[in-house]
Amino acid sequence: MAQEAETKPDLPEAGFEALRTNGVKVNYFFICQRKLWLYSKNLTMESGSDQVTLGRLLHDRAYRYLPKREIMVDNMIRIDSLEGSVIHEVKYSRKMEDAHRWQILYYLYYLKQLGIDGLEGEINYPKLRRKEEVTLDNEAEAKIPQILREIKQIENLPEPPEASFSRMCKKCSYAELCWG
Repeated sequence: MAQEAETKPDLPEAGFEALRTNGVKVNYFFICQRKLWLYSKNLTMESGSDQVTLGRLLHDRAYRYLPKREIMVDNMIRIDSLEGSVIHEVKYSRKMEDAHRWQILYYLYYLKQLGIDGLEGEINYPKLRRKEEVTLDNEAEAKIPQILREIKQIENLPEPPEASFSRMCKKCSYAELCWG
């Protein structure tokens, strides 16, 4: 137990409590900070998105054999599935691979803050028949508190960040709020 305390980042428990968030916000932080701000204000546009619907269908049908699916932790993070010591995150496409990676790194970090250590992550792309292993290393563990601080700063802005067009905007469920 003493070894676990030594490996925790320089972030007091109260700090983590104040900064913790859900995985979708971490994902959106890397995709679009305007989308993050809108989502944080409970403006959810995903229900009308064909891309989101396809992702949900894939998610529901992939890896049905795994007994531990849709694990909710602290009413804050939702783990797609758990197999032994591997957390699985199911994604439709690799287009936002960096955001996917940071989302699962955040899950590993979050669980480590709760005292659950020794887990690995795996991003599964069933449609592509690919997977990516993810390990919470010291560099990522040190960067996550700063990411969480930046997420809080964006959430606390009085207005959304300026929209900046990228190729992802064309299929984004929030496009109407930015460009409509």
